[in-house]
Amino acid sequence: MLAVSGLDAWYGAAHILRDVDLAIGAGEAVALLGRNGAGKSTTLRALMGLVPRVTGTITFAGRDLAGLEPHARARAGLGYVPEDRRIFSDLTVLENLEVGRRPPRPGHPAWTPERLFDLFPNLAEMRRRPGGRMSGGEQQMLALARTLMGNPALLLLDEPSEGLAPRILEQMAGAVRALKAEGLAILLCEQNFRFAGLICDTAYVMARGEIVHRGPFAELAADEARRDALLAV
Repeated sequence: MLAVSGLDAWYGAAHILRDVDLAIGAGEAVALLGRNGAGKSTTLRALMGLVPRVTGTITFAGRDLAGLEPHARARAGLGYVPEDRRIFSDLTVLENLEVGRRPPRPGHPAWTPERLFDLFPNLAEMRRRPGGRMSGGEQQMLALARTLMGNPALLLLDEPSEGLAPRILEQMAGAVRALKAEGLAILLCEQNFRFAGLICDTAYVMARGEIVHRGPFAELAADEARRDALLAV
């Protein structure tokens, strides 16, 4: 579904990503792991066309994304949940969801507010509450639900577990697993190794803007020495 080859990215003169290659199959959940500053969030932003200077090839569902604006990539089927959520604090839960609404995408799950309230019962109880009067975990659920209203084929999730209470964390993991079971492809940028392990099949590890490891998630989870060398702070 997604093939990235030789991806480099810059912010001004700062060369952030260097020769990044990764691939995601239909219905696959892939973790992009790494320490702070490794380049994980920049990778997601580059895939969405939000980094001003990028070279390399990004092919999504057989289509070259070069030169496409972020809104065109979203229409093509990329769904992006940024780390800072960016919900509309003055709009209610229902109004936030309506902002994200796009027509159904053939061959992929079609999301409605009612289906999303089944997936996120917390949101169902506060459907008329303004986003600014929700907890951080509830806002994270809303940010994910709003993106799903666009009926994406591939979901880009940037640090969804950050700052979540343990109870909300388990709910979020369950929801993302349910999305995977629906056939949605997922690229999860994450520092919480346990959370990523609840969801992902494949692990990529970044360091200094480069991919330094790729392979089955279970193998990395079983190799404590390798995991510590790559990820320990």
